Amino acid sequence: MKKFLLGILAGLVIAVVTGIVLTFAAVKFARRPPEPPKEAWLSLRLEGDLPEAPEVGVPLPALEDKSPLTVAEVWSVLRRAARDPKIKGVLFKPRGLSVGWGKVEEIRQGLELVRKSGKPVYAWLTSPGTKEYYAATAADRIYLSPEDLVDLKGLRVEAAYYKGTLDKLGVEVEVEHIGKYKDAGDSYSRSSMSPETKESLNAVLDELYFRLCSTIGQSRHMTPEQVRTLLDDGPFLAPNAKSRGLVDELNYESTVQQQLASAAHLSESQSISARDYLKTMPESGGRKVKNIAYLVAQGDIVRGPIASLLGDERGINPQTMGRQLRQIGNDPTIRGVILRIDSPGGDAIASDEILDEVKKLSRKKPMVISMSDVAASGGYYIAMSGDPVVAYPGTLTGSIGVIYGKVNLKGLYAKIGVSKEILKRGRFADIDSDFQSLTPEGRAKLRESLQFIYDGFLKKVGEGRHKKPSEIDPVAQGRVWLGVHAQQQGLVDELGGLDRAVALLKKKADLSETDGIRLVPYPARRTWWDELFTKKDGAESGWGGGEGEASMLLRQLPAGVAPWLQGGVLRVMPFSIQIR
Repeated sequence: MKKFLLGILAGLVIAVVTGIVLTFAAVKFARRPPEPPKEAWLSLRLEGDLPEAPEVGVPLPALEDKSPLTVAEVWSVLRRAARDPKIKGVLFKPRGLSVGWGKVEEIRQGLELVRKSGKPVYAWLTSPGTKEYYAATAADRIYLSPEDLVDLKGLRVEAAYYKGTLDKLGVEVEVEHIGKYKDAGDSYSRSSMSPETKESLNAVLDELYFRLCSTIGQSRHMTPEQVRTLLDDGPFLAPNAKSRGLVDELNYESTVQQQLASAAHLSESQSISARDYLKTMPESGGRKVKNIAYLVAQGDIVRGPIASLLGDERGINPQTMGRQLRQIGNDPTIRGVILRIDSPGGDAIASDEILDEVKKLSRKKPMVISMSDVAASGGYYIAMSGDPVVAYPGTLTGSIGVIYGKVNLKGLYAKIGVSKEILKRGRFADIDSDFQSLTPEGRAKLRESLQFIYDGFLKKVGEGRHKKPSEIDPVAQGRVWLGVHAQQQGLVDELGGLDRAVALLKKKADLSETDGIRLVPYPARRTWWDELFTKKDGAESGWGGGEGEASMLLRQLPAGVAPWLQGGVLRVMPFSIQIR
């Protein structure tokens, strides 16, 4: 009887699983792509994150369309809309954007391109902050709901320091670094900003604020000085935002849609979403289309793969990057490569392994480096293939330095009644013990290693920038630079976004300016379906890639923390910057 019941239960489980699989398959293969519009206005709604690499999606129509567009997809949509005679206008609707200043600039450049093509571009804002408003200044007209708020009041940086808390717990954090600006551990070893940190952050704030005021002023017909005076009175209620010239009209979304449709000589119903527009078959317009690999390096640089709960990998690791680089190198249909970097760095050894694979591909195919919001420390290191480097004016880059952190928990152990005894063989066997501070000899030994790695960093950057290490050192020292300043210091070649990267790559690959470009994403967009039926490499079951407690912890960590927990010497940004 027991076996009979177990057989029925097993049959039910198999039937349910089979039903789910068949349902997903039917949905996946039965969906028809939307028809290209005869005439339409484009609705571009951007909310939350704008990732570089596509997230793992749910293979259901209602949920699949909710996944955020990537930067490359937004770029493709707006460039195509600018030249597509069937698209008559664009309505831009940003809300709660969680992006840096590089991505905001890419969005703005795309909207500006559509506007310059002679098509109306309107922006309808929902409780906009600084970045939403900055992007919207590319539009012909800016709208706001009558009861809404424009949260535009300038920029700030906040830095938290935990030394006081750690002192109370009996925890001592010892940090050694090479580079006077390389202060990643200051949050745990100091109680306030160092003079070098203030110098670096103030330079970043000054430049971003200058660009913000200049851009708003140019769009809203004000001088930068008038904008600065205006921002001192922010934030602004809707009536004040209109009376002070920040928005053109107070109205609701449906009315704004009607106005855009009228300006485009269409009906309100003749619209297409950015997602559906992306799915319509691209039209070459008689042009030859060349495949360009668009390889994304996004997140912390770690030693091994870290899979999220949805199955997609978090961070950059040598195994996965190496596999993708080799795959691109062996594909004869790929005419060139754009390496898109959005990373604050991480593990020093992993960074070096990745750079080695990048150089190998660079010798096989034309390559251009495109920096996103941040490409600093290890993120800058992996860009040093010797190929042209393009950054946005607001990209955070540089941070050429190394750091090592060690925790001494002896005081905490004493508070909770834990004692330790150390027996050792070898003078430095206890150099990384969590039960004692570094000795003067141990500190000297550690700094010797850090100096070796820093000298190697300078050498690799010098090779990539075609300079001597002695020429790099003065602009290194762990300092973070904005893209505009990095170009002045010779750390990047040109300022711009994906348009400029594509133009440079066409020239390197001997492609005609009239040739169309198809960006082939690496990694490609995947769904739960793909993750379920794709076998993972055995190499991906190591620390961070398996199903143990360490892997589960790493999956949930905020950006920038994983490299510290994996240990070792780091090439990582001195701080995580969020400028609001």
